[in-house]
Amino acid sequence: MTPVHFSFSSAFILGLMGLAFHPTHLLSALLCLEGMMLSLFIALALWAMQFEATSFSTAPMLLLAFSACEASTGLALLVATARTHGTDRLQNLNLLQC
Repeated sequence: MTPVHFSFSSAFILGLMGLAFHPTHLLSALLCLEGMMLSLFIALALWAMQFEATSFSTAPMLLLAFSACEASTGLALLVATARTHGTDRLQNLNLLQC
């Protein structure tokens, strides 16, 4: 495994571990998701450059566009949650209550 592959795979695993083991605030969960998406973007971009696949070169940009949409939706949910509940702590949210 090359150092580049190790770095983006470890970044993805660290984001996944942060999301799984430390989900206290909604903002920290969103940051972990964003780190995972950016590591996937780097992996796809390096894969397309390594194999010189010109037809696959649009996939990293598509992933980056979906990542930006996910980030904007997450921030909108963060603002709405902070306004209605007063905090972004995930333990204070009751998902079974309407």
